[in-house]
Amino acid sequence: MKQVHYISGLIITSFIGIHLLNHSLSVFGIDTYIAFMDKFRLIYRSTLGETLLLTAVVVQIISGLKLFFSKRKTVAGFYEKLQIRTGLYLALFLVIHVGAVLSGRTLLNLDTNFYFGVAGLNSFPSNLFFVPYYALAIISFFGHLAAIHYQKMKREVLGFSVKQQSGFILASGIILTMIILYGLTNGLHGVEIPQPYHVLIGK
Repeated sequence: MKQVHYISGLIITSFIGIHLLNHSLSVFGIDTYIAFMDKFRLIYRSTLGETLLLTAVVVQIISGLKLFFSKRKTVAGFYEKLQIRTGLYLALFLVIHVGAVLSGRTLLNLDTNFYFGVAGLNSFPSNLFFVPYYALAIISFFGHLAAIHYQKMKREVLGFSVKQQSGFILASGIILTMIILYGLTNGLHGVEIPQPYHVLIGK
């Protein structure tokens, strides 16, 4: 089960890494974001790419929950607890996020592009939910990576201990979260949401 969870995790991590890079490009403007997204979609929106990704998500959630129930009473230490807690949040986030994207495409006939993703972030009062929702997802992703690194890594790198390395990964996630939220909200000035996406924010 651990091996299955690890392999599906690698697939999802590869996608999320590029996805977060795409989000980070929002600081350079919406056009830059969408141009990168259109190229990235050629991979993950292909039949093979989408099937592989959705399968990995399902496998990751199921295997993660099984590992959680088998380990929840024996975890000890900051990073072991962090791995369990961030894993649970990521599982919840994936269910909601993937479900929302698929529903947006199939039921609402929307292009799930930049505006689909940021509608809730740039509208009050929905942003009171979506800002912490997205922030916790990104931080949880890096927290999960930091916890795995802490368990797998066995040596110092450039004089930094394994604990310090994991702390750097977690801190990097927090910094990246702020950069992404800054970009997705047009430098905190807000993004004007096109009319077709108003259905997402109750307008």
